[in-house]
Amino acid sequence: MKFVDEYRDPETVKKWAQAIAGITTQPWTIMEVCGGQTHSIIKHGLDQLLPANINLVHGPGCPVCVTPIAYIDKALATAQQDNVILCSFGDMLRVPGSQDDLLSLKSQGADIRIVYSPLDALNLASDNPGKQIVFFAVGFETTAPTCALAIYQAKQRALTNFYMLVCHVRVPPVMRALLDAPDNTVQGFLGAGHVCSIMGYHEYHAISEQYKIPIVITGFEPVDILQGIYQCIQQLEAKTYRVENQFKRVVTEQGNITAQQLMQQVYITVDRQWRGMGNIVNSGLALSPEYDAWNAEKHFSVADIQPDEPKECRSGEILKGLMKPAQCPAFNTTCTPEHPLGATMVSSEGACAAYYRYRRYQND
Repeated sequence: MKFVDEYRDPETVKKWAQAIAGITTQPWTIMEVCGGQTHSIIKHGLDQLLPANINLVHGPGCPVCVTPIAYIDKALATAQQDNVILCSFGDMLRVPGSQDDLLSLKSQGADIRIVYSPLDALNLASDNPGKQIVFFAVGFETTAPTCALAIYQAKQRALTNFYMLVCHVRVPPVMRALLDAPDNTVQGFLGAGHVCSIMGYHEYHAISEQYKIPIVITGFEPVDILQGIYQCIQQLEAKTYRVENQFKRVVTEQGNITAQQLMQQVYITVDRQWRGMGNIVNSGLALSPEYDAWNAEKHFSVADIQPDEPKECRSGEILKGLMKPAQCPAFNTTCTPEHPLGATMVSSEGACAAYYRYRRYQND
């Protein structure tokens, strides 16, 4: 199968692991900023194939995991209002808010539905004119264009019963925030291939230059990831820094221009709170004033909901690469997928979920 089997071939994986060992002369810490890469690394044991002095840390690359608790509470408050059908991707339903989660609320009778696309929610609004349909829009730049298209079409179709609760976030600002932090240990990045398929990687040159750090845009299969690590270590060992594109079969420097133009029309850039990480400047996308009529926060008066983050969850340290999931005292004890303390244990892309699924009986 083209572009799948060859990127999972055991002999090729072994070759790249040996190549990495052959060029590594000192310790290096590399962070992936993509939940899909995190799960691939842990599932296939790629970190265990590397020299002991290569430390792979898992960054804030899971969109569900970084969605602040305030937006979970806003979704809960919206879903409880009259004639509302709240639509969401499935992995948001068990993310804990300050008091509850969407799945529990659904079991109590709220009309909360799992959809596979924001366009499904748009069609639901068209088919149910007596209901108010709200789509809970979370995710990085990867999912932002389809949500923008749904809002654009709602305006074109003059649908007055469709709304969007928008909590999209952007990757480059959080990379800067990580590098600016006084406790930062990251020396190189594996860039998120899916995000860059939309946005390209032209924004990353300034980050690499300012912080003198290599950034390698990387895919998701085992060979992709090992190639990305190899390219990153090559630069670190040579004391160079630039942006490289390992994922050339999908990503171009400019990205998907059409998707970017649609996003620029529908969204504005705003500061955004990240779960466990605090406020990050210019890291969020919100609906522009032109689309206020479809803004769920304003229509349902939930914008002022701002609960405190729970202190017992250590997900902030995990998302910053300062702790690995198995090092958290709550991991696989008081925090499990059945009773999660935070989103990193719930999401299919969460680091804690990856360690629980593939490594909970190991000492990492």
